[in-house]
Amino acid sequence: MKVFVNGCFDVLHRGHFELIQYAASLGNLDVALDTDEKVSKDKGPDRPIYPLVDRVYQMCCLKGVDTVYTFNTREELERLIEGIKPDIMIVGSDWKGKEVVGSQYAKEVRFFDRLGDYSTTKTIQGSSYR
Repeated sequence: MKVFVNGCFDVLHRGHFELIQYAASLGNLDVALDTDEKVSKDKGPDRPIYPLVDRVYQMCCLKGVDTVYTFNTREELERLIEGIKPDIMIVGSDWKGKEVVGSQYAKEVRFFDRLGDYSTTKTIQGSSYR
């Protein structure tokens, strides 16, 4: 079974690890990462914290991740998903009710609920999760 996840995965936290672990448990996992240019455009000039080369390396080191791709635009992401044709596409639950790029090329879209209060922004700001 082909499973697909995408995101910037800038500063990894427990929520990211839980998502990757869940997705990998379903089949062969492909992960697509936003380029630095796209992250800066979407999240602001101080992001990403880690450059793409480091984020790709980190993702490749995670158990269960089979292939890592990168994309710079919404159109590139859509073409990538079209080419992969995943059986399952995992998307954060904050996308429920919104247009999910490339979802028409997946056999199934599953929403993954945010784990607790984990977020990259809070991690960067030094918030505690205790």
